[in-house]
Amino acid sequence: MSLVEVSDLTITFDGADGARAVDGLSFTLEAGAALGVVGESGSGKSASAYALLGLHRGTGAAVGGSIRVAGVDVQTADDAELRALRGAKAAMVFQDPLSSLDPYYAVGDQIAEVYRVHTRASRRAARARAVDVLDRVGIPDAARRSRSRPHEFSGGMRQRALIAMAVACEPELLIADEPTTALDVTVQAQILDLLHTLRKETGMGLLLVTHDVGVAAESVDDVLVMQSGREVERGSVAEVLGAPRQPYTRDLLAAVPRVDAERPVRAGARVPAARVADVAGPARETAAPQVAPVGEPLLEAVDLRRAFGRGRDRVTAVDGVSLTVHPGETLGIVGESGSGKTTLGRMLVRLLDPTAGRLHYRGTEIGSLSDKALRPHRRELQMVFQDPVASLNPRRSIGESVADPLRAAGALDDTRIRARVQELLERVGLDPDRYDRYPHEFSGGQRQRVGIARALAADPKLIVCDEPVSALDVTTQAQVTALLAELQRELGLGLVFIAHDLAVVRQVSDRVAVMRQGRIVEQGRVDEVYGAPQDPYTKQLLAAVPSLDPALAAVRRAARKELAAA
Repeated sequence: MSLVEVSDLTITFDGADGARAVDGLSFTLEAGAALGVVGESGSGKSASAYALLGLHRGTGAAVGGSIRVAGVDVQTADDAELRALRGAKAAMVFQDPLSSLDPYYAVGDQIAEVYRVHTRASRRAARARAVDVLDRVGIPDAARRSRSRPHEFSGGMRQRALIAMAVACEPELLIADEPTTALDVTVQAQILDLLHTLRKETGMGLLLVTHDVGVAAESVDDVLVMQSGREVERGSVAEVLGAPRQPYTRDLLAAVPRVDAERPVRAGARVPAARVADVAGPARETAAPQVAPVGEPLLEAVDLRRAFGRGRDRVTAVDGVSLTVHPGETLGIVGESGSGKTTLGRMLVRLLDPTAGRLHYRGTEIGSLSDKALRPHRRELQMVFQDPVASLNPRRSIGESVADPLRAAGALDDTRIRARVQELLERVGLDPDRYDRYPHEFSGGQRQRVGIARALAADPKLIVCDEPVSALDVTTQAQVTALLAELQRELGLGLVFIAHDLAVVRQVSDRVAVMRQGRIVEQGRVDEVYGAPQDPYTKQLLAAVPSLDPALAAVRRAARKELAAA
């Protein structure tokens, strides 16, 4: 008997006449094996994974077909049987550890409670087990850190804590739903290595749900590709990723940004007049000529610093950063979480005041200007945020949110404002008739387009994009980055593109700056930095980027394990 047996699974939301999220899905997973379920947002990946633990029960969703997990018939199991299944025989790691961990209780206490529920162990034994599994997943000084609360852990440490909670009862199956989506590449590599090690050591099966094809290549034996609730293709990771049979799988792979791919000439790239003939016609598919920007910079930061707190608690988030951005140019900024990227981005558009240093915009020193003196420049400096849900008011229509900069300017009446907003919505690929719809009625990629439209409403000269595609699947990522490139080409915008995904940054940037602990450790033309990195930290970041080649992924994993043991 297989560890997981799913036959003709259907999941329909909002009753029998509602949307069918999963339609006739069948698959098996053997004990100790690893299956990756990949596809775009809305393909039914997570809905299928939730069904394995009966998590749709009581939600109003109609679940059909047969589901057996570790010998339990999930469809016919009563509540007590499902509770026994969850945690003890099968456990789940969710995408957002903050929403899965109770903010009021110590992490160790939460793990101990799960262990006690399923094993009836004493408090002392459960506490010891919590420390043991935290140590096992790589939490340093586990006994002390077990007493910390979730907000005292970094994102990667919180994800490790969730994995520790999941494996505390030594389940036969671990279901991981987008476990690395919000993590930078080095922490992502650590989490994937951890899952691989745990699987090899314990013999548990792994079902990995992800929109990142590279993550699947690093972690699983077989891949199941889903689209619109159905299986498109299934097979070994080498077969599916190396020689995909279906057009959808090929399109999915084609949308994956790669650090080792040549960058096509971007229409907005700065090419000397003498070289124009070199990029005409078919030559536009060749690598982008890299030339130094010419003319006065649009934005220039000199020795920029930002500190938080006072006295012994003072923390320097940005420490002596100098950079320039020219009109029509994209500067990529990469680095791990906590490197100071977002703080720097907010200072560049004066959402944060610098503690020290100088910030010049079109020749004017704006770093020390008062809010009143800065007002004439604010419209031209805009920001697109990482989370469009958090940056859009859920109680206001998207049209009214986009209209805010126009109303603040006060130059247009309501009729002209509405017409301008509809024009902007159409410009970013949205239906202008959806002006009166609310944020929850849009997908993640569409909400990000709304954020871009709002930034464009102010007629900016510079836009700072802070992780604008980190939560999007690869095809939606490609659409958003293509939109930004098109807008840049037409409007001559300067862009600062902040991301932890090095492959995306290579794809969109002319130059790149690598940040670590508040400082820029390396910067230059993107092909030079990626092709011949000089700083050890840059080399470490590039080595952690997932590879679509399973053999190369195994070699890199072994090298990381050897380096960690040294």
